[in-house]
Amino acid sequence: MNARLSGGLIDRSKPLSFTFNGRTLQGFEGDTLASALMANGIRLVARSFKYHRPRGIFSAGSEEPNALVTLGTGARAEPNTRATMIRLPEGLVARSQNHAGPLGFDLWSVNDLAAPFFAAGFYYKTFMWPRAFWEKLYEPAIRNAAGLGRLSMQPDPDSYDKGFLHCDLLVIGGGAAGLAAALTAGRSGAEVVLADEDFRLGGRLLAESDPLDAATAADWVAKAEAELRALPNVRVMPRTTVFGVYDHGVYGAVEEVSDLPGAPLRQTLWRITAKRAVMATGATERHIPFRDNDRPGILLAGAMRAYANRWAVTPGAGKVAIFTNNDDGHRTALDLQAKGVNLLGVIDSRAGATPFGDYPIFAGGRVTGTSGRKGLRAIRLSWNGREEELSCSALGVSGGWNPNVQLASHHRGRPKWDESRLAFLSHGGPEGLLPAGAAAGEGSTAQALASGQAAARAALEQLGTPAADTPLPQGEDRQIRTEAFWHVPGKGRAWVDFQNDVTVKDIKLAHQENMRSVEHLKRWTTLGMATDQGKTSNVTALAVMAELTGRSIPETGTTIFRPPYTPVSLAVLGGGDTGKDFRPTRLTPTHHWAKAQGAVFTEVGQWMRAQYYPQPGETHWRQSADREAMAVRSAVGLCDVTTLGKVDVQGPDAAEFLNRIYCNMMGTVKVGKARYGLMLREDGFAYDDGTCARMGEEHFVVTTTTANAGLVLRNMEFARQCLWPELDVTLISTTDAWAQIAVAGPRSRELLSRVVDDFDLSTEAFPFMGCAELTVCNGCPARLFRISFSGELAYELAVPARYGHALMQRLMEKGADLGVTPYGTEALSILRIEKGHAAGAELNGQTTAQMMGLGRMVSVKKDSIGAVMSRREGLAQDGRRLVGLQAVDPQQAIPAGAHLLATGAAQTMANDQGWVTSACYSPHVGGHIALGYLEQGEARMGETLVAANPLQDQQIPVRIVPAHFVDPEGDRLRD
Repeated sequence: MNARLSGGLIDRSKPLSFTFNGRTLQGFEGDTLASALMANGIRLVARSFKYHRPRGIFSAGSEEPNALVTLGTGARAEPNTRATMIRLPEGLVARSQNHAGPLGFDLWSVNDLAAPFFAAGFYYKTFMWPRAFWEKLYEPAIRNAAGLGRLSMQPDPDSYDKGFLHCDLLVIGGGAAGLAAALTAGRSGAEVVLADEDFRLGGRLLAESDPLDAATAADWVAKAEAELRALPNVRVMPRTTVFGVYDHGVYGAVEEVSDLPGAPLRQTLWRITAKRAVMATGATERHIPFRDNDRPGILLAGAMRAYANRWAVTPGAGKVAIFTNNDDGHRTALDLQAKGVNLLGVIDSRAGATPFGDYPIFAGGRVTGTSGRKGLRAIRLSWNGREEELSCSALGVSGGWNPNVQLASHHRGRPKWDESRLAFLSHGGPEGLLPAGAAAGEGSTAQALASGQAAARAALEQLGTPAADTPLPQGEDRQIRTEAFWHVPGKGRAWVDFQNDVTVKDIKLAHQENMRSVEHLKRWTTLGMATDQGKTSNVTALAVMAELTGRSIPETGTTIFRPPYTPVSLAVLGGGDTGKDFRPTRLTPTHHWAKAQGAVFTEVGQWMRAQYYPQPGETHWRQSADREAMAVRSAVGLCDVTTLGKVDVQGPDAAEFLNRIYCNMMGTVKVGKARYGLMLREDGFAYDDGTCARMGEEHFVVTTTTANAGLVLRNMEFARQCLWPELDVTLISTTDAWAQIAVAGPRSRELLSRVVDDFDLSTEAFPFMGCAELTVCNGCPARLFRISFSGELAYELAVPARYGHALMQRLMEKGADLGVTPYGTEALSILRIEKGHAAGAELNGQTTAQMMGLGRMVSVKKDSIGAVMSRREGLAQDGRRLVGLQAVDPQQAIPAGAHLLATGAAQTMANDQGWVTSACYSPHVGGHIALGYLEQGEARMGETLVAANPLQDQQIPVRIVPAHFVDPEGDRLRD
């Protein structure tokens, strides 16, 4: 059957071939998959989720609950895609889903015969008993039957991306209101982003036959789009769905970049930060439930009009009828009649309704039932006190329009019922989001245009930007009269939610079982929990529940709208972060220099760091690490420590803010000095340490461990924004901005003196824990910190990241005669264990300041995060302390993670006295050493224990020693 009509906005000179369920079909450029299927006479396109009833195309937009298909094959198969939103490309492969056997003879349709047993709440009532059946029978059966489309279970081979946009005004929706808003703001010079989910701008204008300024609506839309694209301050983004509204003017959007799987880029996830936004998202038509109203060929009247006007296609080869409770249904009848469609007539539930044209009208009539299993054949009409069956191949249903207020409700704003419009309108939405057009209840073209312009003017006024004078075209301004008529009472099943097979009877049963809250109704019946999120069903269901409870619709209330507005794939949320990109690799400024030296790299956090630098003749990594560690102890070594987290903290209240963040006092640090600091979690456990350097009265530089850099910044931001918003302080991560090189060893001062410009490095002028801003290498800005992680005289020199590579080269050149040696993370670990410095292994989330021997750092003179909880009896009385461990046999390695037990004790947790946190071979000591936590460790020096590793049947005798293996008095680092 060829269901094509004349006209439309398709390009008939460009035919396109595609397949559906293996059958080759033809459409045209400008078609959607849904319109192309309809043009080829295909009405049965899917099966419902629960009963596997036949389903056809129901809508023309993103609200589609029925026509979900799988695109592509193999690893590129994409299930649950709405046929109404797929722009038809050449070679598209699509197939139906959620059926066993052929679509027309689904074996699972037997569920429909058992429908009386699957009433609302069936799952909750049935699968509770017998209890033993759950894992063996119920869960496997549910998992096997659950879902609609099926994933390929193969890695997605396609590419995805993410992007960031900033604008003065984000216009969401490219219909009449959105175009008017974008034109007004664009002509005023504001930075504008116009996003629309359709592949063509125009919205409902493309679905109507009414002119604009004596021209077709499509011509005006094309002219407006051309002007917007020509403006340098406007970005037009079709096929881009704004799916969520977040804090601080941030909007999430997904752009469909390509038509077919396998393209270089499928989708892009956009984070749009807008000062203001216009919500011109339009409205969604609702239907009127009646018995057997779910047959293929029954669709929304507005969608039927859209298919006729935009895509030049009709859903039925025979007579077509309209069932409505409002004037808009008559507009569909007029347009269908003008297209030459055989119109059976308009069935209007309003007793006094009159026709808008020359067609039959059944005023006060009701559709009480239908026939036709796989496609509509006839309707049963109740009119003037009699019932009759009329032959009918397609039925358009219009129960009124619901403004799309979902985005305005994403901050838990509850929409407000408007009795005059019989619809919910946005109320108390996110700050800076202005509804316009049909989304604000302004349904006519003239109203939408004026509303969009007014919203843009209001946004510009709030931003202090004068609005340009923008004349609007003349559009239709009909007022749509609607009568409250929510469903046709009667026996049988009247479907409310098509995808989840929820009926009016289910809602009544929920009411009888006291599930009368809208949230309970939703979960008891699964109403509105499908991929369409109840866009065509929720308001109707609320109205039915209101009738049953005797309350008004606003008293009945609504459920909470949450992102995403339409389904979003997990692949695009990852933004292409798969395979090697799943965990992005970050390179230090000296990476390429280190690579040229033959360094072996290891992943630390997200960074690739030099692990060691093998030299000719060295056959084992430990030879390299030992040589590097000894070079630091005897001469001077260089290590890139850029990866340490760096946070600039500035503002009048910076000192007070840091006092509350750190458990020890930071407000008393003098300018030009640094202090070691410890951060606690809210529960009192330590989670990060580092230094805090005061560069100025209101300027601090905080360093963190490499692994916790992001976590610390996030926690600090949370404290700044949510805990103490009254403090005037600003945070910014500068980890990537500064390259930082540790210069450590007894000859480090001598080396630094060769690159530092006119700065006194003597102990008297620049003592231990000093910091300064200076220049190096004849004018390069730098920061110098005299801090030590190795226990030797040491400094950390920071320069802008772009100079990090050159600085490393210059230091190596200047220190050649001093025996300068680059060292990696292995030597760094040896050096810090020898010195007894705690690191990530000691800060594992279950240790306290007391355990590390830092209990006195928790100040009692001030409050700070975790300070009070750290004094809990259980923590304060914890007797475990950080100790050093030395293998009795120096050549016997101590395994990190081993448990400490008394010699001869059974390897059970009852006998556990502590554990080993870090271990290494110490070239300075000449044997294997370790750090660990031990019960009453401070009082047990010299005692011998066993480091037990039951997994590998290891028992290593160890001697308890102080944690400081090198220079316990600290004379070297203060020299």
